[in-house]
Amino acid sequence: MFKEFRDFINKGNVMDLAIGIIIGAAFTAIVNSLVNDIVMPIIGIILGGIDFSTLAVEIFSVTISYGLFLQSLVNFLIISYVVFLIIRTLNRLQPKKPVETKPAEEIVLLTEIRDALKMK
Repeated sequence: MFKEFRDFINKGNVMDLAIGIIIGAAFTAIVNSLVNDIVMPIIGIILGGIDFSTLAVEIFSVTISYGLFLQSLVNFLIISYVVFLIIRTLNRLQPKKPVETKPAEEIVLLTEIRDALKMK
């Protein structure tokens, strides 16, 4: 059982996943800082000096912090866009596989007719 577990952990996929999670967590911290410290203050200035982190509504003694939600939404959009750019770049760097196309049915039929005429 321990040998199977060791083999499982040593597989490349598990190690790649672990590295991806660690780098993703570090990247998330960078994006959070970018959004909270740079992007949202600029958007706040453009919209008249609004501080999104303090935007909230209180309903029946319950506080709904929609400003924090907006910051999370911007975080998500930035992370999604960066992931899109990375995947797009990786796809462009990969060698293109030749696409095998079958000839049209008419071409196949004409080829068969030609070959049959040649045999006569």
